[in-house]
Amino acid sequence: MSGPARISRFPVPEVADLPEDLRERILAVQEKSGFVPNVFLALAHRPAQLRLFMDYHDELMNADEPLTKAEREMIVVATSAERDCLYCVVAHGAILRIRAKDPLVADYLATSYRQADLTDRQRAMLDYCVLLSVRPEDVDDADHDALRAAGWSDDAVWDMSAITAFFSMSNRLAHAFGIMPNPEFHLMGRVPKG
Repeated sequence: MSGPARISRFPVPEVADLPEDLRERILAVQEKSGFVPNVFLALAHRPAQLRLFMDYHDELMNADEPLTKAEREMIVVATSAERDCLYCVVAHGAILRIRAKDPLVADYLATSYRQADLTDRQRAMLDYCVLLSVRPEDVDDADHDALRAAGWSDDAVWDMSAITAFFSMSNRLAHAFGIMPNPEFHLMGRVPKG
C-alpha cells in the first residue's frame, strides 16, 4: 500500500498553523463532514486567498434563492465536467447527491447533462452556464432572453453567471495545483447512512 496521496503541488500547511479564523472554519467543516476537503488544505498555502475564496464560495453556494442549493451544485458539476476538473466534479457531485436527494443526478451531469432527468428550466440554466464556461465570448442577449423565457429572473441569471465564473477559477486552480478529491467524496450521498 502506498503512502498518502499528494494534496497539492505546493506546500500544504498544517491546520493547527493557520490563522485562528481559518482554523475554526476548517475544523467546523471537518466536524460536519468527517474530513477536511483537500481544496481547503491546498489553498491554505496562501491563507488570505483561502479566506476570500471561502467567503465568496459560501456567499454563492449557501443561498436558497433564487436558485436552490441543488441547482447551484448542478451548475458546478456540469461546468466542471466540461473543464475536466476531477476535483470539482467529484466533490460537488457528492454535495449535489445530498442536496438533490438523488444518488444518480451527479453522474449524469458529470458525463452528459443533456441526458440527465432535468426540467426544461434546469436544462436552459445548464445550457447557458456551460456556454459561459467554455465559450464566454459567445454569450449574448439572446442567451439571457432564453433564460427569461424559461422562467428565470435577472437575479437568478446573475447567480448562475457568478457561480459559473467562480468555478471556472476554481477549476483552473485545481488543475494548476494538482488538487485531487478526497476519497470520502466518492461515496457521499450514494447509499443511505446506516
